[in-house]
Order: sequence, then structure tokens, then C-alpha cells
Amino acid sequence: MSDGRGIRRPSAVLRDWRSWPRRIVRAWRRSLQFRTVVITVALSAVAVLVTGTYMSISIGNDLFQSRLQQVLVESKNAASAAQTIFDSSDAGGEASTISLLSSAKSAIIASSSSRLIALYATPGQSTGETTVLSFASPELAGNGVITQQLQDAVAGDTDDQQYWQSVPLPNQTGGTDPGIVVGSPLTIPGAGQFELYIGYNLAEAEQTLVFVQQTLLLSSLALIILIGLIAGLIVRLVVKPIRTAAETSEKLAAGQLEVRIPERGQDVISTLARSFNGMADSMQSQITQLAELSQVQQRFVSDVSHELRTPLTTIRLAGDVLYDQRESFPPATGRTAELLHTQTERFELLLGDLLEISRFDAGSASLDTEPTNLVRLAEDAIEQMESLAEQAGSPLRLVAPGGYFEAEVDARRIRRIVRNLLGNAIEHGEGKPIVVSVDSDERFVALSVRDYGSGMTEEEAERVFDRFWRADPSRKRTIGGTGLGLAISLEDATLHRGALEVWSRPGAGSCFRLTLPRVQGRVGSVAAGGQSSPLPLVPGDAFGEAPAVAELRSPTGSTSMVGDDRG
Repeated sequence: MSDGRGIRRPSAVLRDWRSWPRRIVRAWRRSLQFRTVVITVALSAVAVLVTGTYMSISIGNDLFQSRLQQVLVESKNAASAAQTIFDSSDAGGEASTISLLSSAKSAIIASSSSRLIALYATPGQSTGETTVLSFASPELAGNGVITQQLQDAVAGDTDDQQYWQSVPLPNQTGGTDPGIVVGSPLTIPGAGQFELYIGYNLAEAEQTLVFVQQTLLLSSLALIILIGLIAGLIVRLVVKPIRTAAETSEKLAAGQLEVRIPERGQDVISTLARSFNGMADSMQSQITQLAELSQVQQRFVSDVSHELRTPLTTIRLAGDVLYDQRESFPPATGRTAELLHTQTERFELLLGDLLEISRFDAGSASLDTEPTNLVRLAEDAIEQMESLAEQAGSPLRLVAPGGYFEAEVDARRIRRIVRNLLGNAIEHGEGKPIVVSVDSDERFVALSVRDYGSGMTEEEAERVFDRFWRADPSRKRTIGGTGLGLAISLEDATLHRGALEVWSRPGAGSCFRLTLPRVQGRVGSVAAGGQSSPLPLVPGDAFGEAPAVAELRSPTGSTSMVGDDRG
């Protein structure tokens, strides 16, 4: 947000900074190019860091070792020159102490590149006739530059060796520079044992190392940036055709069968494009053929169903006449009239279901919604199916714990769904109780039909809504179903933007659950939106015994209702 003059407020800038991590995570998940470049740059940075660190350490060690060797050589020459002067002085016997020290100091400075010199008498010895005064440069005189450890090593030497130690040397700015102090034993005739210390400042070597490290750092950064740019360019060249293929496949999945990937060159990407386009051509041809065959099939089913209406009506009228007079026929002829009447009714039901399926296939099915109380609708369906349930020995129970039972639905279609579910439960309930439950919340209303029959396996439950499919083809139908009831029920539920689901286990029975939005168009599809249903799909007694018949019956009949019927 700005203040009207193009200046962004601090709060807006802060929000932008806070949103960066989310943007980076989103880019990491969605962009193959971003992910590849980041990984390439990160690995390159690690490699450059390891290489640069190794080179820096190696160069630093090499500089130090070369300077150390130079220092040791200079210090040894200086100690030898001083020892020569002291020896010659003892032979002549006329040099004074001051001139002797001055000559030795001049010889040391001439033999080395350092002016940091200290000469101390070794502790614990008696002085001779000639007194030699100890002296030290100011940089080596204090602050513990010459450590006790180095002094002890030089004082205890018996082989005229050199000893050195890395130390910080004070500089003119008040700070310190890295340095080396080399100690050597000296013998002054007539005075005893002395210790010579020469300090060398390594500031120039340190500056050289810093310059090399800065050069390595800048070179590494430039190399990493260059690698990132090259990786981005190369990945873009590779990812762009892949992105085009992904976008084309999405368009194909959305039904745009005419889109294709541009073909350029003769490389592997072009081969992929040609193969993909060939696959798309084949798929488009097959889908077109299937669509045409489907239209022919739908038209054939619809035309045949309509054409059979007229002869079926004639057969129905003739069959009704024969059925009404069956008592006057011989027993065999009367039984034939009854069979003709039964099968004519079944044929009529089959034609009606076929016509309904053809409407769904053609996309011409529509809803005629009105506020409907699902509990009352379930009661009516149970009343219609009660005689069949009594013949099968399966008592029916309606459980309605309360809620918003009124919903905008097509009552004819929902009643058909409930009848189909009840018929299926009676068919496979094996004479055990059947429970119909109705519940709702502010958004959805649900109805479930629970039986305690033989049940189905998972494979069978996945196909239970297929047209004309039967779990046991050898099993005889007892209520004259057409094999299309559950398929039509699923289409009816989908037309309401609802969901019809099934749970079943062998030996534990089945539970069919219908979930519908209470108001059409106010919420999304139940199946697509993954909305929760007011009723559980897996019943609480999923693996228990079926309730006793006495528990399912009300005092006045075979159905009972618990709860209220609020709209």
C-alpha cells in the first residue's frame, strides 16, 4: 500500500518480506526450472566452497612455510655472525663491552632482515670477569612476546639448535601483526651462556594471503553466478518443451483433442513431440469412434425402447384380459396367463429403466425440485416395500434422530432411490432385519439402508453400481429387479450433486448411504467436494451381530421412528 505519492508504507514492505518464504516454497513445488537451478547453484557453491577453502589453506601454509624457512636461515646466519664476533673479541682481548655488543648487533642486523633483536643472559650462571649487558628491542621487551616456554627450550639446548614460535607482534597502530620469534644459544667467552632472540614480522605475508583469499572469494562468487546463469539457460531450453508437453496434455485431458505439440528439429525432444502427437491422433480417432458408437448405442436403446412401447401395450392389454379370466382356464393355461402377466410387468419395468438410462446418457435428464421431508418420503417407501419385506422375513425399522430433514430434491427420483435400496436389501438380506436411518445437518441430509445379509467383497462392492451386474449370477431374483436399479440410483444421486456410496463386508452385510445437499446450488458437489455426511458410511455394528427382531419392531408394527420430523 502507498500513500498516494508512490511511496510504499513500511507495513506493506514488511508484508512483502513475510510472503517471500511462501513464494519460494510455491516456486520450489511448481517450477522444475527453479528447482533445478537452485540445486545446481547449491551443489556448485558447496564444491566451490570446499575447493576455495582447500586452496586458501594450502596457499596460507605454503606462504608460512616458505617464510619460516627464510627466517630460520637468516636467524642462523645472524647467530653465527654474532658468535664469530664474540669469539674474535675473546682472542684479541682489547674490545670493550659496548663496542663488542655494538659490533654483534650490527652483524646480526646485516645478516637478517629484522631489527627486532633481544639478547639475554641464561639464568642460573655466574658472570665472569667481563660483564656483558643484556639488551632487547622494545617490540620484544614486554607483553610476553618471548614466552617462557621458548626461553626454557633455548636455555636447555646443548646442540646449538634453533627454536621458533609463532607470536603476535605489536605494530605502530596499537594492534598486533603475526610474527615469528627465533631463539638461538650463544656463548660469550668470559661471560657465559646467552640467548639470542630475533623477531620477524609476517604482516606482508598476511596481506598477500588476504589478497589471495579475496581474489578466490570474488572469483568463486562470479563462478557461482555464471554457473547459475548457464544452468538457467540450459534448463530453460530443456524445460520449455516439457512445459509445452504438460500444457498440451492438460488440454487433451480437458477435451481439446485437436491440440498438438510443435515439432522442431531432429533431437530427442522432437522425437518425443512426434510420438506424443501420434498418440494424440490415435486417441482422438478412438475417442471419436467411441463417441459415435456411444451415440448410436444410445439412439438405438432409446429408439428400441420407444418402438417396443406400442407392441408391449397391445401385449399388456391382451395379457390383462387373459389374466382376468385365468380362473376359467384349465390349470396349466391359468398358470401360463399368470406367468405372461408377471413377465409383461417386468418387461414394462425394464423398458422404463432403459428409457431412463438413455436420458441420463443423452444428458437430457433434469430435476423437478421442491422442499421435501426425507423422513416422510422414507416412510412412504417403507410402506410400499413392507409386504415384500414380510414375505422375505426381514423386518424394517426407520431411525430418525432429528435434524433438518427438509431438502430441495426431486421427490420422484429420491423415492425411486430409496425403493431400489430397500429392494436390494430385501433381496440380499437373508431374512434379517433392515435399518433405514435418516439424519441431517445445516448443509446436507443423508439416508442409509443397512442390511445384515451375506455382504460383498471389496471387488464386488466396486462394481455394484454397474449396469446389469450381479454379485452372484446364479442367484435367482426374488422381487423381479431389472439389474438397472442401483445404476439409475447412482445417476439420480449425481444429478442432485449428491453421493451414493456403499460399505460391505462378507458375512457382515451392507450399508448404502445417500448424501444430498439440502439446498441445490448453495454448496458444491458432495462427491467432488469431499464433504462429510451426517451419517457414517461404516456402521457402528459393522462386525457385530445383527440386532434382534424384537428390538427392531415397534409395539404397533414392523417400522418405528425415533426423533422428530423438523423441516
